[in-house]
Amino acid sequence: MESGNNTKRISKFLLLGFSENPDLQFLIFSLFLSMYLVTVFGNLIIIMAIISQSHLHTPMYFFLSNLSFVDICFTSTTVPKMLVNIQTQSKAITYKHCITQMCFFLVFAELDNLLLAVMAYDRYVAICHPLHYTVTMNPHHCILMVLLSMVVSVFHALLQSLVVLQLSFCTHVEIPHFFCELNQLAQLTCSNNFPSHLTMHLAPVLLAAASLSAILYSYFKIGSSIWAISSAQGKYKAFSTCASHLCIVSLFYSTGLGVYLSSAMTQSSHSAARASVMYTVVTPMLNPFVYSLRNKDVKRALERLLGGKLNCPIALS
Repeated sequence: MESGNNTKRISKFLLLGFSENPDLQFLIFSLFLSMYLVTVFGNLIIIMAIISQSHLHTPMYFFLSNLSFVDICFTSTTVPKMLVNIQTQSKAITYKHCITQMCFFLVFAELDNLLLAVMAYDRYVAICHPLHYTVTMNPHHCILMVLLSMVVSVFHALLQSLVVLQLSFCTHVEIPHFFCELNQLAQLTCSNNFPSHLTMHLAPVLLAAASLSAILYSYFKIGSSIWAISSAQGKYKAFSTCASHLCIVSLFYSTGLGVYLSSAMTQSSHSAARASVMYTVVTPMLNPFVYSLRNKDVKRALERLLGGKLNCPIALS
């Protein structure tokens, strides 16, 4: 009974953000608004380039367009609310909106995770089983893999949301973060429900570990196949098709690991928020640049779409 009463008393949380220094708020607002606009427009341009160029209507770029769309949604679940709070000089977010934000964040974070695994599988089939590629990666199978990723992501987010809704919160409602992050909410609860806490902490780790294992296995088989190619040109051509994806995988998982280690090793109340910026804002912002700079097909499509030459200093292929 007491648990239920505690839950009812909570009507809002306070998002403390990165700093409580009023002199820094304009700088933080300007920086994150700029990064958000670059993320949205950069990923939109990638999507438009893929849709407008028929030679990019392949499984690899179908998955890339979905990844770009998810990156837009992923960033949009957190940054706009933070910008509004800074602009209105309010740190409040209602209980209902906090749970909703957490749910959507989990959906798109897990979709990012699973799409990277699907893209690794696509490269595995293309390099290790090229004769079966058109059959294995036909449009029906590609759509099915994306839909399955969505179902798993939504199921996981709903499960975690239902778990959080069953928890009770005490009078301390300050979240030292710029959005309603699952682990931060877990630290505010008064409930000692072991199964709930186990679900909140273990489920994301298992899903991330499963996706990363699939990616590592795919690239182990890809590496073996590339090593078996006799010509240096053949090895380079095969590797170049994976370079962009490898960069994004490295960015996503290294920054995610950085968040985990930073949160575990430091006692700073704002450390998790600062570390989370890397995979929630910076990585989605960099993805369009990685693909436009390191992929000749996307670069040419962007040149046609924008009506001019892209003077990019780096191009692997």
